[in-house]
Amino acid sequence: MTQQEIGSAIKERRKKLGVNQQTLADLAGVAVNTLVAIERGEGNPQLSTLLTILDTLGLQADINIKQLEYERM
Repeated sequence: MTQQEIGSAIKERRKKLGVNQQTLADLAGVAVNTLVAIERGEGNPQLSTLLTILDTLGLQADINIKQLEYERM
């Protein structure tokens, strides 16, 4: 998912639950400016921040870690 898609999913879930940005920020323990930026797909939030917001909304992240193969020059 892109940052925009993650932000949109968070915003959509928040609105579905009838929670405003300030309330969600308070519940997740993040600054409202941070939440606003994430919902806009901006900035570079820490993974722990995203996971906390998702958990607060009852959402989960599916993270796949792949080993990248690099050719030696």
